[in-house]
Formats: sequence, structure tokens, C-alpha cells
Amino acid sequence: MLIVVDQPLANLVALTLNHGKYVTRIAKDAVSARSSLEAWQPHLLLVDLDADDPESLRLIGQRIGRQRIPSIALSKRGDLKTKLAAFERGADDILTVPFVPEELVARTLALMRRSYGDDVAFIPVIKVSGLEVDLLNQQVKVGKLRPVLTSIEQALLYLLASNPGQTLGRDEILDALWGADYVAGSNVVDRHVRNLRLKLKDDWQKPRFIGTVAGKGYRFLPSA
Repeated sequence: MLIVVDQPLANLVALTLNHGKYVTRIAKDAVSARSSLEAWQPHLLLVDLDADDPESLRLIGQRIGRQRIPSIALSKRGDLKTKLAAFERGADDILTVPFVPEELVARTLALMRRSYGDDVAFIPVIKVSGLEVDLLNQQVKVGKLRPVLTSIEQALLYLLASNPGQTLGRDEILDALWGADYVAGSNVVDRHVRNLRLKLKDDWQKPRFIGTVAGKGYRFLPSA
């Protein structure tokens, strides 16, 4: 699968798709995406319509020989004009950002099965930096603990864990998980990080999973 999405969202998409037996590649722009389309010939294309590269929309509907590549468009804009433009280019589905991981997995599985008729494998539990994440039951296995996460806590965990060692600012997290137009108090990200830490029994003073970068944001510790 070829992912043409800006960071840090691209890594979140790639990690989420580990719930299927997929090989993923990330293209940083439309030019590199076209090279990958020709050389790699992916079975599915995921394109961010809001990416900095305006040529991203033109990638949808591309063909490899006589075969059109199934495509899912991602967009923070849920307006009819944006959706129609994507469908007219040949998008098979549109997913509004922000999304919960299980929705992306479900839509990807459905499109792959419609397009190729295969019984595509679904892996409900994946390992993420020392954690076992159960997508269906929204549980995380941490030793003997089985904390139950909300959808937003699970999405927050995926976002942080998919960018290990990288500091994500509060605005980046807010934009990726709540959307650019979300109006909320300044502590909404901090509150959800605190709740996630409590469920993971992750001491903020001696963190095992989620570290605080003073004045900047949070990062997932790659050594976990």
C-alpha cells in the first residue's frame, strides 16, 4: 500500500494498517509517489487531499497498465465539494480526518476485499513498542494489566507510538486527533495524555512509554 500523507499522520496510518498483512510505503509528495506507483505497483493508494502538495488529488484514479489502483482519500474537509472532487477523480472511499484506527482498518479491509476478492487477513492484536494493542476490544496488555481505552485514547497511543522518539507538539496532536477546527481548552491534550498514562501505569516522572518534553509536547520513548 502506498501512503501519500503528511507527517505525523502518515506514520499513524502505516502503524494502523499493521492490523492487516500489508506492506506499506510512505511517499512524501506526488513526485515520489508517481515513481513508487510505476516501480512498486501497490494494490492500494491512500492519499491526503489536504497535503502541502496540490498534485495529490491527481494521483487518485491512476492506472498500472489497464488496472486502476483502488484509492482511499483522506481529508479534514467534510464538505460536498471536496468529496465530489475525489470521487470524480476515481476515489473508492473517503475518510474524514481525524479518524479512529478501527474505522481506517475496517474501510481498508472492505475495499481490498471488494477489489481483489481475497479473504484479507485481519490481525486484531499487534505489538507496539512493548505493548500489545487489541483493536477490537480497545485493550492494551501491559504485563498483567488489561486497561480499557477509549477510542481517542487508543488513537492517541497509536499517534505517539507511530512516531517513536519524535516530539509531537500539542497543536500537532490536537490537529491530528481532533481536527484543525476543534475548539477546546488548552489542556485537552494534556488531560488525555494524563488519562492514558494512568491506564498504562506510566509514571510521568520516570516514564516507560510517554515522555514529556518541557515547553514542546510529548514523545513516545523508543527504548520501551
